[in-house]
Amino acid sequence: MKNTLVELISKISSGCMGDEEIAKIADEAAQAYADQDAFLAANPDINYDDTYPIALGEWVVIGSLPETVLFQADTYVDLFTQIVASFGPGVPFNIKPKQLAKTEALTALNRIQIQMGSMNPENGGYVLLNLSQPLDDELQMVLVYGNDVPRVLALCAEVGISAAPALEALKVAVHV
Repeated sequence: MKNTLVELISKISSGCMGDEEIAKIADEAAQAYADQDAFLAANPDINYDDTYPIALGEWVVIGSLPETVLFQADTYVDLFTQIVASFGPGVPFNIKPKQLAKTEALTALNRIQIQMGSMNPENGGYVLLNLSQPLDDELQMVLVYGNDVPRVLALCAEVGISAAPALEALKVAVHV
């Protein structure tokens, strides 16, 4: 389990996290998956209970990802603002967050995905993935290299974390 989590966190962090940090999160999450009661007893400061809709191990992974990796927002404007900030001021973007303000969700997400897909072409661009179940926000996503999407989806399935390409998931949801 730990090796699977290390690979998963490495791929969803797209180089934003160091190996030591990744290994620490993977180790804690593996312990939480293996024995929830023992993990909670050893970590009394953890604010988790059985009413959460996700497993403790998943909660450890999601809660440990930095804001440059896990993007949480209630609107696509806020989501894209966070994404732009995570890249820093030296990276140019063709669209600005405010350009998404008066658009439908599908249009906004499509524009963001087109922008992200055009970046880092040697790795297949970036793909926005819905990751886990949002607890406090409407949107919860990570950016994954396009070339890594199939492997990330397989790793998520292996550890029981829900994941799906955000644009495709929203298209399905809108047309249902």
